[in-house]
Amino acid sequence: MTTRRRTLGWALVAAGAAAAGAGMSWWLSTKAVDPEVEAELWSLRFARPEGGELALASLRGQVLVLNFWATWCAPCIKEMPEFERLHRLQGSRGVQVVGLAVDGPTPVREFLAKRPVSYAIGLAGFEGTDLSRKLGNAAGALPFTAVFDREGRLRHRKLGLTAFDELSAWVKDL
Repeated sequence: MTTRRRTLGWALVAAGAAAAGAGMSWWLSTKAVDPEVEAELWSLRFARPEGGELALASLRGQVLVLNFWATWCAPCIKEMPEFERLHRLQGSRGVQVVGLAVDGPTPVREFLAKRPVSYAIGLAGFEGTDLSRKLGNAAGALPFTAVFDREGRLRHRKLGLTAFDELSAWVKDL
């Protein structure tokens, strides 16, 4: 096989993988979530790394950007500045960013001591994976982001790395 054919073959494989990823992302964004799951979400409470409790009910009526992450997840860490920026620029508009750590409390506390964020962090533990699955993350993989409107309805979700422009577009009209 010539180098040119091999390159073309790899290009086709890459294009197919990209199309499959885009298709999966589109499917995930259109799949409905059980209304009972949405209602249950607002009753949840999580310990905070610095102490105290994060009650999601206290955020009802605001736009909620919920990001599932872990200290061992490289893409999760890479996107944290994007959430920080969104929180700083959109918080006054009623956009609340919450990071739910799907990890143990000690690693989260140690991580945040080195790389603090100004948005709220809740300690979801490994049960956070179950919650993300209920919200449409069939793979249970990270990072996973879900955006809820002011009425508490799930409006956007994505499995994988997000960017500030994408997040901004999601919350723009909510």
